Amino acid sequence: MNQQIFGKFQTDFPNDREFLNIGFSPSSLSIQQRWRNNGLSADFVADYMTTFFPRQSESQSEQQRQAELKHAVSYIANELLENSMKFNYAPSEHSIEFGIHLLDREEAQIVLYATNSVHLQQVAEFQDFIQELLTCDPEELFVLQMERNAENPDDQASRLGFLTMINDYAAQLGWKFTTMPNKDSIILVTTMVQLTV
Repeated sequence: MNQQIFGKFQTDFPNDREFLNIGFSPSSLSIQQRWRNNGLSADFVADYMTTFFPRQSESQSEQQRQAELKHAVSYIANELLENSMKFNYAPSEHSIEFGIHLLDREEAQIVLYATNSVHLQQVAEFQDFIQELLTCDPEELFVLQMERNAENPDDQASRLGFLTMINDYAAQLGWKFTTMPNKDSIILVTTMVQLTV
């Protein structure tokens, strides 16, 4: 099995920490029906994660920290779910997987990831963008990407979500591309977001 890793990508998670994994079958609901549920799923994941960060007091700073955590997790989860469903290669019949891991409660270190399949023809362009994302100033790239999107309004890949994660939440992103066994034209892409709130 051939693999390529870009950015900050963690492959092993401690077994003694909280985590949640969710799978979405490609055949149970159409993508249009499922699209409406992305926000609900993201909010559920954010609510789930905030239970591990109970407020120690009713101080404004404690309330603000919990609200920031919930908002960040919800936004990032929603972006990952939307991207994985929008760009999933349906003929592969591979499920979409989503996960969240709590790495450190004191530091509020959280990892979110989503895995979906893509056709080999989509990989090169996406990897070119990843290389640009990892080497350019993210704020400058945000402006450049907005200009690109204005020039190509029919392009489905705005890629502003990744840049917002970096610019607004100081998230670290990573990707793993894995060739599916016996299906060289189908690639599994895992997008990982590491967050400290």
